[in-house]
Amino acid sequence: MKGNEAIGEAAIRAGCLNFFGYPITPQNEIPEYLSRRLPEVGGLYVQSESEVATVNMLFGTAGVGVRVMTSSSSPGISLMSEGISYLAGAELPVVIVNMMRSGPGLAGILPAQSDYLQATKGMGHGDFELIVLAPSSVQESVDLTILAFELAEKYRTPVILLGDGMIGQMMEPVEFPDVEVGPPLKADDWALTGCKGREPRLVTSLYLDPVELNEQNIKRFKRFEIVRQNEIRYETYNCDEPYKILITAFGVTARVCKSAIDQLKEEGISVGLFRPIVINPFPENELKTFIDKAERVLDVEMNMGQMLLDVRLSAQGSIPIDFLGKTGGLTPSIEDVITKVKEGLAINEEESR
Repeated sequence: MKGNEAIGEAAIRAGCLNFFGYPITPQNEIPEYLSRRLPEVGGLYVQSESEVATVNMLFGTAGVGVRVMTSSSSPGISLMSEGISYLAGAELPVVIVNMMRSGPGLAGILPAQSDYLQATKGMGHGDFELIVLAPSSVQESVDLTILAFELAEKYRTPVILLGDGMIGQMMEPVEFPDVEVGPPLKADDWALTGCKGREPRLVTSLYLDPVELNEQNIKRFKRFEIVRQNEIRYETYNCDEPYKILITAFGVTARVCKSAIDQLKEEGISVGLFRPIVINPFPENELKTFIDKAERVLDVEMNMGQMLLDVRLSAQGSIPIDFLGKTGGLTPSIEDVITKVKEGLAINEEESR
């Protein structure tokens, strides 16, 4: 199944029957698929007039205690950023899919990983953080879409599924959980339901009293610390063997790195891989454990070094860190990774003499 369509079906399996969105390449198959599928299961599909309209539709739908999602690509997510800040401030659980394309600006429609910083560090104004999940396959896109709804509701926060055009367009075998459409969102204590037999409620991000706003922000950050304690997810590859170089990569780039590691292994060169799956909160302590076993780190991304900042923070200046990046829709090749690994090993040998 194509990655974009698989995400749409996974959302339905997670119990989401409401989608609002606006077309933009390379994620268009998600709304196209859901425009057909949602009416078949009693759901609602609306193509909004803009991304700004979309994010406000998310606010209204989540505010009445209903599961909802949208999908877009890089420039569209930028247009949603103000509304995403409102969603975070109002503590509303929504799922937002970003199939990244190259940038900045309109740039191109080919895949990139250039929205890492936006998703993990700079999504809208104010003091808040989002849970961000980064799949590396179509199957993982399915699994993480379902997880995204669970985490959004558990912690009452927007959750971003951060893929790229390559994942969205590739076709791979997938398995969906054999379940009926999920139960209603658990929102009995906060959703707006018409004040029937209860005290009035207000869903808002506006707090004019500075003491109250301070308390709200502290509460939200304490909740995110719980996320940091409980929801760290990552994958390691070939880290059971001794390695001099540890590669860090996320998303589809990690798949290229695995192939490079396999080829290097045939040459007698052992290299490890650390792939964060939840990229916010970033697994910095877990990564440091594997960095401490290496002599050098190679960070590989489809950008100019955005996750590299988190890798450096995790390393705490303890080890040299090299970088390999491609942008504009280009992908680091297996040969690129192998060459960079061997360059790092040569530097190590030269420095040890």
